[in-house]
Amino acid sequence: MESKNTGTSMTDMTRGSPARLIFFFALPLLAGNLFQQLYNMVDSIVVGRFVGSTALAAVGTAFPVIFLLSSLFMGLGIGAMVMVSQFYGAGDTQRMRATVDTIYSALLVGIVPLSLLGIALSRPIISLLAVPADTVDQCYTYMVIVMGGLVGSLGYNANSGILQGLGDSRTPLLFLVLACGVNIALDLLFVVAFGWGVAGVAVATIFAQAFSWLFGVVVINRKYPELRIRLFRLRFDRALFRQILRLGLPAGVQQALFSFGVITMQRLINSYGSTFMAGFNGAGKLDSFAFMPIQSFSTAVTTFVGQNIGANKPERVREGTRATLAMSCGFSVVIAVLLLLTGRFCMRLFSTDPEVIESGYAYLARILPFYWMLAIMFVLSGVMRGAGEMIVPMVTSLSALWLARIPAAYLLARFFGPANIHFSYAAGWLLGLIICIPYYFGGRWRSKSVVVPGEGV
Repeated sequence: MESKNTGTSMTDMTRGSPARLIFFFALPLLAGNLFQQLYNMVDSIVVGRFVGSTALAAVGTAFPVIFLLSSLFMGLGIGAMVMVSQFYGAGDTQRMRATVDTIYSALLVGIVPLSLLGIALSRPIISLLAVPADTVDQCYTYMVIVMGGLVGSLGYNANSGILQGLGDSRTPLLFLVLACGVNIALDLLFVVAFGWGVAGVAVATIFAQAFSWLFGVVVINRKYPELRIRLFRLRFDRALFRQILRLGLPAGVQQALFSFGVITMQRLINSYGSTFMAGFNGAGKLDSFAFMPIQSFSTAVTTFVGQNIGANKPERVREGTRATLAMSCGFSVVIAVLLLLTGRFCMRLFSTDPEVIESGYAYLARILPFYWMLAIMFVLSGVMRGAGEMIVPMVTSLSALWLARIPAAYLLARFFGPANIHFSYAAGWLLGLIICIPYYFGGRWRSKSVVVPGEGV
């Protein structure tokens, strides 16, 4: 792999074997996702083991709500990643630097009102979710603390998007490893030693995220001085921000509405009691392991396509897409098989209650066999995003959720019982494929580039 900036981890993905470039770019992303999941699982393991199943249910219920409220800024980070990758492919350092300044300006101005809004909405959202009475107070405590310290999470995501756009997937891994270590140490200190319960897990989370973000700023400034982040001397480029909004707003809206859909699903899950909730939330953590290869390859192909669209190399986009589909589907199938074989044992990490374990395994057994469908949908969406097409991936994801998964979940619960709710995921992914495959082969997404239109993709 060659770099346009020797001595750094930036990767020029416009030359060399597409499969090899994407694979080795995805590996640190996969490792980072593993650490991210370990980061999240530690919270669940600690509260499930040392506080109780209601605490496990509370933490799992709060997560999609927090994600919902922060999704707009996370979407802007995706837009910035696409722009950085295309400017890098085009060799435009000046606009790369201006993009970094602009996204950080938006983050620092918007974080306080976002946190206050999240705190104000926490109690009404919990009521909307119909959270069981034995879980309400712990859920509220966790949400308020994490929303108050949201800047660390959003700052880390901004750093990762910038670096991934440059072709650097190794440095964000370092940030995650350090954050994971800090989180584990503080979880044990605050929950096991101090007995702070759910509040201890939340405080540990925001401290670890803030450390990872600020450490990331220092590292970026040292490794990439041409993109130096100056937190108190930032510049805001309105034209670039409009481009970031064009690319990032659909992704943010997608994530927000997707999170709201997950919350709607969570309300259905909650209606079956704390034990079913705990099984669902514990299995959801394990399910995330099967999703990691898909997520990693989708992000990798987004950067790959962005750089090659910027460099006007459409043939490489085709080659990279084919290679990524094969790798993503292969990895997801292998990990799904492993989790199906070990699912009940793994559920014991979260609870020793047989009902919680069986409830969680019912989830895994009904979604993992269909993960290849999700892999295809995510890779094709990643290709389109890399080219600058954000609307169709949004429509694909939201249609899969709102037009298929949620209606199917309620119908399956009513006619076949709660354990079969989870077949609704496959129904959603099928609809997603019906939408995105024809559009991909139609090729209109190739003209959405920020830098230069792709030709012949």
